[in-house]
Amino acid sequence: QVQLVESGGGLVQAGGSLRLSCAASGRTFSSYAMGWFRQAPGKEREFVAAIRSSGGRTYYGDSVKGRFTISRDNAKNTVALQMNSLKPEDTAVYYCAADYTNSLLIVTAGAYDYWGQGTQVTVSS
Repeated sequence: QVQLVESGGGLVQAGGSLRLSCAASGRTFSSYAMGWFRQAPGKEREFVAAIRSSGGRTYYGDSVKGRFTISRDNAKNTVALQMNSLKPEDTAVYYCAADYTNSLLIVTAGAYDYWGQGTQVTVSS
């Protein structure tokens, strides 16, 4: 069992930055691929970014490429999402997720085994 707790959300003006963090419980954090997803009201959950267990490979959704950066610290059991040049359309609840199998389908929500409770990010225009 893995528990994930997100933090760092909030209200920011367009063009600003936020850094989300996800703290994971459990001794096998370094075995999990980790991902970030987001969901805006009335919309489907959307893939944002993911990182392999070793941190050697990262993936990004098209809408955030070049603006967001995912990273992990396996010694501290944390994964972070640095979000720059934020836009109003980035407004959503952001979820951290863990994939025990390091699935090939890392960009899909169904590949993940554990989810955090989410943190709200609101970008004002």
